[in-house]
Amino acid sequence: MGLLLIDEIIPLFLMMGLGYLIVKAGWLKAEDSRVLSVLSIDLIMPCVIMQSFQIEISGEIVNGFLFALLAAVLIHAVLVGLEIMTRKTETLSAVERASIIYSNVGNLIVPLVSAILGTEWIVYASAFMCVQLFFIWTHGQSLISGIHSLNWKKIFLNINLISIGIGLILMMVHITLPELMMITISKIAGLIGPLGMIMIGMLLAGINLKKVFTQKRIYQITILKMVVVPLLVLGLLFVLSRFGIDEDQKMILWIVFSCGHYAFGCYGQPADSAS
Repeated sequence: MGLLLIDEIIPLFLMMGLGYLIVKAGWLKAEDSRVLSVLSIDLIMPCVIMQSFQIEISGEIVNGFLFALLAAVLIHAVLVGLEIMTRKTETLSAVERASIIYSNVGNLIVPLVSAILGTEWIVYASAFMCVQLFFIWTHGQSLISGIHSLNWKKIFLNINLISIGIGLILMMVHITLPELMMITISKIAGLIGPLGMIMIGMLLAGINLKKVFTQKRIYQITILKMVVVPLLVLGLLFVLSRFGIDEDQKMILWIVFSCGHYAFGCYGQPADSAS
């Protein structure tokens, strides 16, 4: 499995490098990645989600989806609880604390899971997305803006949440989409990996990497974000695995949470995956 992951991940990073070079060569600007982001979030990702739910329902899939929901709720509840408990004692800003808790499931994880393991695994990532959307527009919104009211519109009118709902209904009632529609959806969904990685490369090209890597503070945040919190999540998944989760489902949750930890950008607003 390790070699398979490497073989699939390397091409994705090469695509990211191409996005970086396109901007550095002056062909496009880093800001142009916004167009790719809109296409990815509002068109391609819904197709990926719809395709992933066009499978034969089974007890294993239902149990896995419900477990992913439970695990996502527990993970976010623990992290939010720790953030609230340490809010008065730590020196991190609100944006930095939010970036440690929330991962970018949309722009990074969906392309990775789809390209490495296949679109059928997006079912479990979708469960995580549902929970994270709720926490982002409740706790995350409160943390960043100080607004404590629930933003139901942002939660329930999110295109990806709508796609998950439709996909779930179709799967539960055993409705298969027409072949021509599925061919179209499949071809569009196939763009998620290349387009997502090129977009990330373009974004990186617009960042002053020297300034980033010479700031001592960034290493503190990175250790919390990429080492401490993922290890905490791995411990929670290990405890939950005692209740019957299989290794594949645990791996998906681990990938979903750990690999996309850059959800909040430098402007202090939720990433597009939450919009």
